[in-house]
Amino acid sequence: MTLNQQVNKFRSMKSNWTDDYIEKSLFMIYIGTEDYLNFTKTNPTADASAQQAFVISVTNKLKNDIGLLYSLGASKFMVQLLAPLGCLPIMRQEHGTGNDCYEPLNDLAKQHNEKIGPMLNQFAKSPGFQFTVFDFYNAILRRTQRPHNYRFYVANSSCCGVGTHTAYGCGMGNVHSKLCEYQRSYLFFDGRHNTEKAQEELAHLIYGADTNVIQPMTVRELIVFPAGANMLESWEPNLSSVRRRPSTKSTSVYRLLDLVG
Repeated sequence: MTLNQQVNKFRSMKSNWTDDYIEKSLFMIYIGTEDYLNFTKTNPTADASAQQAFVISVTNKLKNDIGLLYSLGASKFMVQLLAPLGCLPIMRQEHGTGNDCYEPLNDLAKQHNEKIGPMLNQFAKSPGFQFTVFDFYNAILRRTQRPHNYRFYVANSSCCGVGTHTAYGCGMGNVHSKLCEYQRSYLFFDGRHNTEKAQEELAHLIYGADTNVIQPMTVRELIVFPAGANMLESWEPNLSSVRRRPSTKSTSVYRLLDLVG
């Protein structure tokens, strides 16, 4: 289901809850991963203008769906920035980057990420709209760059799968995938998804970390913030999660589901 299909499904079920219950509920959204993975696969030589147009298309759909949720009575939103998608084991494996990330895909994630905070700041001008943004990009990037600091021993390959980075086919009936002996030593369980230990760490960050990770408030603060009240703070950019590489002449380039449309 696309995000829009999920929102419409919620609309069809809305009568199951009171308006007060919906207003106090937290809507957590992480979308876009599959869109950008599919885009780079089908458009491997897309130039900068094509990439920008696609990012605008994805983020505009997200904007419309958040607006629809708000019109249906939702008022509290937690939106995750995209992870560094080029650092997923499946992307390292498919693009043969070894221990390096596939940076063109990271660039797309950054272009997407730089639009989320300003979009939500605009929404927050509407009565009672409340939000926070989780910097998933840097939370994952730090763990891929310095895994031992977070008690991970493997951050470039996954625990389950086959291939150079054990990133393909985990759980598929026709693939004799390998399974690591100790999952909690890995950052990634399969080619695209984090291990349970990683998810535990991220959940703690979302719930109670400082503004270097989640802002303008933690999820704990967002939950208890009076429903219907206007926000007192706004999102401000963490430049490392939105800064793109300088453009070159080269043409190469997790909650609601990861697919916009």
